[in-house]
Amino acid sequence: MSLMLEEALSAPQRLREQWQANAATVAALGRELRAADLHGAVTVARGSSDHAAAYFAYLGMKRLGLPIASIPPSLTTLAGTPWRVSGQLALAISQSGASPDLIATQRALAAGGARTLALVNAPDAELASVSQHHLGLHAGVERSVAATKSYLATLAATAHLIATWQGDPELLRALERLPERLESAAACDWQAAVEALSGADRLLVIGRGVGLAVAQEAALKFKETCGIQAEAFSAAEVKHGPMALIEPGYPVLVLAPPGPDQAGLLDLAAWLRGVGARVLLAADASVAGRELDVSDAGHDDLQPLAVIQSFYVMAARLAVARGGDPDRPRHLQKVTRTL
Repeated sequence: MSLMLEEALSAPQRLREQWQANAATVAALGRELRAADLHGAVTVARGSSDHAAAYFAYLGMKRLGLPIASIPPSLTTLAGTPWRVSGQLALAISQSGASPDLIATQRALAAGGARTLALVNAPDAELASVSQHHLGLHAGVERSVAATKSYLATLAATAHLIATWQGDPELLRALERLPERLESAAACDWQAAVEALSGADRLLVIGRGVGLAVAQEAALKFKETCGIQAEAFSAAEVKHGPMALIEPGYPVLVLAPPGPDQAGLLDLAAWLRGVGARVLLAADASVAGRELDVSDAGHDDLQPLAVIQSFYVMAARLAVARGGDPDRPRHLQKVTRTL
């Protein structure tokens, strides 16, 4: 078993530990953020952590009505932008918390008046030390280069933060039950994707709404661990140009879990099949035409976590089926330090 697969399968237990370890701290943060009456937020992250930040941004805008934007670190490290961000939260996300560009940007945002919070997996991370508050991801040591359990831990932590910030007991109850739901997701059979993509060199990954962030993460993992040129698009954007790529047999992974975005995703999957694409449709048991099973995460806003849990297991197996090693992607290392 690859380290990637082993770590992906360990994610549900890590989320149990995170829920217990962070409950009191997140509750206090939620009260503080409500009292602060902020008028926006910015995120600072790269790679898989930036995809997790996109999930936080969509969920936060949807539930809190606050504008949330991703800040390119180069605006600080190269352009020297004089930030004016009082009344906003600056959320920095990193597994290692060691990249100089993230640290410099978080410092600059704090100097610009932002309330700063870091989500990190390494307990002694410098990124945590330059932030007013920090939350541990409690994912444990991640030895595979490809992030899996730390990404899922970040999604869960951001959902936990937003649920307490908003004061939503329904989402909090669903988060407490999420680990057992993810155990079911890890057992879903995605072998059809392994077989369909074992010889692929390109594909599209389609999501929408709160699920777009995991489509972006899936596309990165296809590139990183399987050597497949994969691009992620929203179902609402794919017809604005990317559809010109589609030809008979072109592979498209459509992630369509239950929720308000599902109907449009299913319509798009049908259209894609009609023009000859090789569609791999991931959906729940209510969708007769699915190829890949999606288990229920217990809440519409948590469905992306079940999807990416199933995807990670498949991707680790696909990498091996293609003759690769998912733990040693070419040219990559675990901690990336950019400025």
